[in-house]
Parts: sequence; structure tokens; C-alpha cells
Amino acid sequence: MKVSTLMNTMNILLVLLLATLATLALGQGTRVGFYRTTCPRVESIVQSAVQSGVRSNPRAAPGLLRMFFHDCFVNGCDGSILINGPSAENTAIPNVPIRGFEVIDAAKTQLEAACPGVVSCADILALAARDSVVLSGGPRWEVPTGRRDGLVSQASDTANLPAFNDPISVQIRKFSDKGLNTQDLVTLVGGHTIGTAGCVTFSYRLYNFNNTNQPDPDINPSFLPQLRALCPNGGDGTVRVGLDTGSVNRFDTSYFSNLRNGRGVLESDSKLWSDPRTQGFVQRFLGIRGLLGLRFDVEFGRSMVKMGNIGLKTGSQGEIRRVCTAIN
Repeated sequence: MKVSTLMNTMNILLVLLLATLATLALGQGTRVGFYRTTCPRVESIVQSAVQSGVRSNPRAAPGLLRMFFHDCFVNGCDGSILINGPSAENTAIPNVPIRGFEVIDAAKTQLEAACPGVVSCADILALAARDSVVLSGGPRWEVPTGRRDGLVSQASDTANLPAFNDPISVQIRKFSDKGLNTQDLVTLVGGHTIGTAGCVTFSYRLYNFNNTNQPDPDINPSFLPQLRALCPNGGDGTVRVGLDTGSVNRFDTSYFSNLRNGRGVLESDSKLWSDPRTQGFVQRFLGIRGLLGLRFDVEFGRSMVKMGNIGLKTGSQGEIRRVCTAIN
């Protein structure tokens, strides 16, 4: 072999070695079965904690799902929403109504007894979100694990979370910024099938939409009296209302049927039907004739895995918290 050829080969091998070392230092992302040898009971322990927590407080199921969503959209899926503090993420207005934090704490306590210092709070949250969907009658998917916990949690970082009154263009942009496409948007917002919202987030649609002194025309007139009875003008804005009327605690496609029938509660939800950029996906989940159908249960798991890879901290990044509410 010529000297020049040998040198080129050695240089290539050196580059590959350095790339491999860099990859190992930063981590190789998440994978299914990450704790198979270090904490083999992790999934059963989290599942048990979720089951117990949802029995005690049914609002914990949608809460855990929303918690994971809000965590991933702020600094990545790093458990930063779990940290307590006077200006931490969970003090921000969009996060204050979320229920289920005690479920994560209970799972962490049990895991620290079984496998001290091994399982991240970020992974506990990812598993708990899946288990809450399963408990609500939804699909089960394999959850890749291997996340590490973040070191920063600031309420100010939640400013770009998707909001209840975002137009579709803004929703699409916010999801795109996280590497999620329009189908992911419609799929993940479909998680509202087990969600609720406070009257304060949509009562403006019932009485004085866009300062017209009229309701939002997207609301089915036959649905309006029901919403007004639940949320009287000037009434208690903290009253919770199901986002999937008639099926609030069941994970199913009736949420999309309600959108088609003008029974979307949040303005941002109702726009999924009225905007052509998203309506097609709603129709496909409903199996509208002439369109290539989509299975909500299958696509939801796929989009959750995709979302769960936002802004990963792996390898030597971040830390494994001893308790989920505080940095070590």
C-alpha cells in the first residue's frame, strides 16, 4: 500500500474514532429497553404508580399527558416542568391547572428504592404519559428511554407553548419549530379527547367573540346552550369542561367527530376543522370516504415517540435527579 493511501486510511479511521467518542460522550439518543439491565422493573413501577394515582384523582390521567407535552415543548423533554421554585415552569399560567405531579413523585420514590440514581424524572414522565393514555382506553406504544434531567426551569420559557386561541398558522409554526409536522399537530392535539379546560379559556367564544357581542360562528348553535350553562357569562372561570363532549374520559376518535359537528370547545381546537390545512387530517382520522384513512391509535403513538425526542439530553448531559422537584 502506498504511504499516501495508508495515511488517508489512518486519517479516515481517526475521524471515525473521534466521531464515535463524541457520540458516546453526548449520548446516542433514546432507545426502547434502555433500563433493561440497570432497572428492569422501571415500567411496572411507573405503571403501578399511575394506576394508583388515577384511581385517587381521575384528572391525573389527562394531566400527565399534558404535563409531558408541556415539558417537551419547553427546553426539550427533560423533566424541567417537575422542578419546584418561585419562578419555575410549573408556576406559569398554562401549567398551573395541570394535575398528576404527585404521581411522578410517587414513582420516583419507588424507583430510587429499587434502582438508586438510575432512572431520570424525564423518562418517568414519558412512561407515565403513555400509561395514562392506556388507562383511558387508548393505545399502548413502546416508549424509548434514556433521557437525562435538565438543570433549568423558568416560567418565562413557557411563553411559546401552544395556546387556546392560536390560529392554525401559529399552531403549525410552533409545532414545526419542534420538528413536528401538521399531521403530528392534529394527532397530538387529539389527546384532548381526555382533556378538560377552564371556562376562562373559551367563554369569550360564547358571548362576545371578537367584540361582536355574538358567539363564535364555528360553534354549533345547538351546542351553545350547553356551554353557556356550564360557563355563565361572568361566572367562575376555573370550572372545568370536557374537551370531548360525551366521551371526556375515554381515549377515542369522538373528539374529531365533535370538531366536525361544530362542538369543539377551544378556539384552537375548532380551527382544526375550519382550516383546510388541518381539516384533511381530521377527516382521515374519521375515515371519510374517498380519503386515505389514518388510525388515530397508531399515529398517536408514533407522534408521541417523535415528540419525546425533542431537545434530548443524554449521555453526560444534564443529570439524574434524586428527587424530581429539585436539581441535585
